[in-house]
Amino acid sequence: MDRRMSGRLAGKTALVTGASRGMGFAIAQRFVAEGANVALVARGKTELTEAASKIGANAAAFVCDVSDPASVREAFAAVRSRFGRLDILVNNAALATPNPLSDARDSDMQNEVAVNILGPIYCAREAASLMRRNGTGDIVNISSESVNHPYPHLGLYAATKSALETLSAVMRQEFGPEGIRVTTYRSGNVRGTFSRTWTPDAKARAREAARSAGFYARSGGQIEPEIPAEMILNIVTLPREAQIDLVELRGAAQLPEG
Repeated sequence: MDRRMSGRLAGKTALVTGASRGMGFAIAQRFVAEGANVALVARGKTELTEAASKIGANAAAFVCDVSDPASVREAFAAVRSRFGRLDILVNNAALATPNPLSDARDSDMQNEVAVNILGPIYCAREAASLMRRNGTGDIVNISSESVNHPYPHLGLYAATKSALETLSAVMRQEFGPEGIRVTTYRSGNVRGTFSRTWTPDAKARAREAARSAGFYARSGGQIEPEIPAEMILNIVTLPREAQIDLVELRGAAQLPEG
């Protein structure tokens, strides 16, 4: 029997933001392997289309800027038109620009807040509207271990993730009575492309600041994105009488210095 017809997510539709690479791609791939139709959402059309093609016929690319509410509305309308329903939303898209706050540019700060905070709000609002039609659903908001110890030069990123955790609690209160579960997934260091847009100088300064302040001793080592993907699959396939408010997953080994 085709596993797509018999997996734990057979008949379900999921939407994953930031899905063209890294953890978002791994989550989408794992969901499809368990029978789901998956909408991959990201800004870059070429990379996103290639990602969907790699996963297979049950994955579809929807170009969307989550920081733009009109773009989000259009993407969710397209998902509804394509699949007819939505059962799972994973708010994974996020970005960070490494700088001390005193050196941060206006545009960088505004973009970071828009993607990391407003994006999940826009997406959750649209997702909840679709999930209400089914009387059930799951929203997973991806946070970061940096809420507990904000890294030097990444303070705004940590602040946006702290805000997202507060918003998750609000969503749980508001959406829970409608059968929609909301989980905060607090991620440790995952191997991927999170810092690929950082300039070499900014990356070097951020690493030196973290090393000097002893932050590497507080962080777990890198894990492969397939590990959190499996955990998130387990979260959204729990029996409906169960609810995970917050789960934190990190590498067991200490992060190497630098």
